[in-house]
Amino acid sequence: MSELFDAVDALIASRSPLPPPAERRRLRQAHALTLDEVAAALGVRRATVGGWESGRTEPRPPEREAYARLLKQLAQLYPAPENTDAPQEDTETPQMSAGPEPTSRTQRTSGRDRGAGAPAEAGTPPAAPPAAVETAAVETAAAAPPLPRSTPPPRSSHRPGVQGAASSGTAVSAGAYAHGPLLVIDADADRNVTGHGVGGLLLEVPAKSLPSLVEWTLTEARIGAERLHGSGKDADPLLVLTRAACERYGLPGRLSDAERLAGRLPDGHKVIKQLERADWRLTKRGLGPWARIYRPAQGGRRRCVQLCVPSWRALDDRAWGRAAGLHPAELARVLGVYADRVMTPVGSTAVTGLELMTALNPPTRAGEPDEKGKRHSEHRPGSLGTEPMDPAPCEAPDGHPVLAHLPRFHVRGPAERLFEEAYDWARDLTDAECMRRHLVGIDVNLAFGAAANGAVVGLASPPVHVTDPAFDATVPGSWLVNLSHVDLSRVRVSKQWHRLEGDLLPSPFTPTGERPTGPAWYATPTVAYAVELGYDVAPLEAWVRPESGRFLDGWYKRLRNAYVATMADLGVGEELGPREFLTAMDGYRSRDPEMAMVLDAIKMTVKGGIGKLQEKARGGGWKPGHAWPALARPTWRPDIRATVVSRARINMHRKILALAAATGQYPVAVLSDCAVYAADGSGPLDVLPYGADGRTVPGSFRVGVSPGMVKHEGTQSVLWGADVLEQLGADGKVANLARYIKTGEVTAKDTGE
Repeated sequence: MSELFDAVDALIASRSPLPPPAERRRLRQAHALTLDEVAAALGVRRATVGGWESGRTEPRPPEREAYARLLKQLAQLYPAPENTDAPQEDTETPQMSAGPEPTSRTQRTSGRDRGAGAPAEAGTPPAAPPAAVETAAVETAAAAPPLPRSTPPPRSSHRPGVQGAASSGTAVSAGAYAHGPLLVIDADADRNVTGHGVGGLLLEVPAKSLPSLVEWTLTEARIGAERLHGSGKDADPLLVLTRAACERYGLPGRLSDAERLAGRLPDGHKVIKQLERADWRLTKRGLGPWARIYRPAQGGRRRCVQLCVPSWRALDDRAWGRAAGLHPAELARVLGVYADRVMTPVGSTAVTGLELMTALNPPTRAGEPDEKGKRHSEHRPGSLGTEPMDPAPCEAPDGHPVLAHLPRFHVRGPAERLFEEAYDWARDLTDAECMRRHLVGIDVNLAFGAAANGAVVGLASPPVHVTDPAFDATVPGSWLVNLSHVDLSRVRVSKQWHRLEGDLLPSPFTPTGERPTGPAWYATPTVAYAVELGYDVAPLEAWVRPESGRFLDGWYKRLRNAYVATMADLGVGEELGPREFLTAMDGYRSRDPEMAMVLDAIKMTVKGGIGKLQEKARGGGWKPGHAWPALARPTWRPDIRATVVSRARINMHRKILALAAATGQYPVAVLSDCAVYAADGSGPLDVLPYGADGRTVPGSFRVGVSPGMVKHEGTQSVLWGADVLEQLGADGKVANLARYIKTGEVTAKDTGE
């Protein structure tokens, strides 16, 4: 009889109910479990669990019963959150609202993106890495509703000759988002409209007006992207309208000068009235280069479409190059790869970089049910929360409301204001350097991203003022301290004291590289570096943030993986040695110009996202002492920006110091993430000593593709450098050769002609 019971138990276990695949992944991520941990617990391979979460395979006994038990318990702990909020404003234009930034962004990831998005804080649910086998989005209860049975799916095909998804890391899946995150909408001379998707996908678009296009997108097109975090929201579908598509739907192919200055079409435009009659709404920034069209959420489901209009200058050429002029299929590939590796763009790369922080680290999560059984959102530990926060007075930029009491023309010095900025330092060449042949520039890859990795920053609590504090390098904040006693001619490097040529080195404490002369405000990493160099510090006062965490870790990891994957597409891999890397970098951008555009956009996402943390007031209507729209965001955090910039500058100085202590070589100029050295040879390996074992000076610059490592920025002759210094030298100021080392070209603006 026991054998029969065992057989019955086995039969039941073989059919243990499981949630949909994407829900399995959400539950794992919500509990901060990695694929490896789940695989180890069930006695299977990591790829096997990934297959279960992607829907490619289903678990079999005996693992199925245990897996079902795990998911059931997680579902009790982490019920699926309700998505009830309407789209919110970003900070792209002065016409935006003062509301918080939207958080409904997500993305499927490619095989190269594995491991992205996991904060290191204990107890903080990370954006856990998808499995290496995950190549497709799947249908879930939290995704967009399925197509009505009465409505056939749109006719689709694939355009021959277009490089497909597999070659660039994107994937088109079955399910709610079967056609990827976006479509580039184009029209022909006969007014027929076509949607170009990732992987060469083509969709016939039946919509005859912009309101019907939005309706079709949400009910039939099946575009969008899954959330990046279990407590986040799925990405809204993105429609990119070509100039021909604009004209097909009654929009101007280009904005007039007045419209461009306003950043939007006038409210009385006929297309806006069409949207209003169809009960569609626009956010307060209106119908501009980037726009959101939505209806209030119903039944916990968002109904929002994002528009991008390249011919209205939505794609800034500083970030996207000539992407706006690409064929629709090529543009779909560029934006699709970016959406897959970073996130669906929601504005400029800077806005998207800021939005990515929230998408990977949402401010809220589903709370416990109340007495009526209804669940409400609650603050999610490790996030910045939902409320904006005033900075400490020393952290506030000029004109901020917390400084309204200051006289109108008062100029704050270092003892009143935190000046954490990137390097802009240069010096004259020494006689020995003038005898060398070349000036070699080396550039740190993704320097601000690398500085964000591991940065401990304040979270959702306001700063606390302390007088006569004992310095604590583990506490983020701003410290008023005198560092003028730090002497770079005698410093501790790698725990050993060294005698150096201090006058040939920039000070690590100021952006200009000049030695401080008295008390000044510094972020925690800067003060900690003074201690690392072997000097005591005695702060006079501080603004500290007791609640802290590594908020940016997941952000860095996702962008780092995006950068490395795109460099690999361009033929520059992580496995290359220094010489092979430098060879591979020769002409790498020409191997795939479209992927080079993606690379530039990724780099600008990093830099712009950090910059947006301290977005300044814009527009003629603002007055000093009054708030501006960006201040209403929880992500307006100048203290976090200061921490990252401080770490980037200190990281650069630490590498410079290690090289000087080991080789006696000193930079002649440093500009942000680029340092210039005099050398007898013309390449980075003539500056950086590599042994036969492939190792170089510990703690100094290393050649390679990874963020924090360096590449060749450019080489010019010493005679060229001497000529530039003579041309631009004035009033005792030395020209920064790092600004011109890449091309050797000095503009008329720089020469004053």
